Amino acid sequence: MQVKADNDVKPIVGIVMGSDSDMPIMAKAAEILDKFDIPYEMNIISAHREPEVFFEYASKAEERGYKVIIAGAGMAAHLPGMCAAIFPMPVIGIPMHTPSLGGKDSLYSIVQMPSGIPVATVAINGGANAGILAAKILATSNPELLQKLKDYKDGLAAGVIVKDAKLQEVGYENYQK
Repeated sequence: MQVKADNDVKPIVGIVMGSDSDMPIMAKAAEILDKFDIPYEMNIISAHREPEVFFEYASKAEERGYKVIIAGAGMAAHLPGMCAAIFPMPVIGIPMHTPSLGGKDSLYSIVQMPSGIPVATVAINGGANAGILAAKILATSNPELLQKLKDYKDGLAAGVIVKDAKLQEVGYENYQK
């Protein structure tokens, strides 16, 4: 649930991206948080183009009640690492696919953090997994959320069983038809 300014619910996850071109991937993280009723805020902030705004965001995130930040970035991908350098709690980085290097530049930038400044990193364009990882982090102190995650995992397994039953019934030749 994206938290609105007039809402009494406080966000516990921050979703931040450096560009609106990242929105399709970051929306997947938001959709997962919505599924688990985890309140969040979503912002577009460029660490390079507006460093003062970025610093304000990261330095006030704990005060605003954030427990986790999900940060997506492409190319030089400094946003997740800079969040981790300032915000004292978990940061999950989502490396974005890039036209020139396919997202490897983003991935390496996010995972190759110096000792003491870790960023949990998901796959290139891994927005949904970032949302799930944030939920898992929060579930360590929230039994209700933990149960929702267990139910979600059971649903994933049930989906595979249904797909296999269809394969066994129609064969591979007719599966996609």
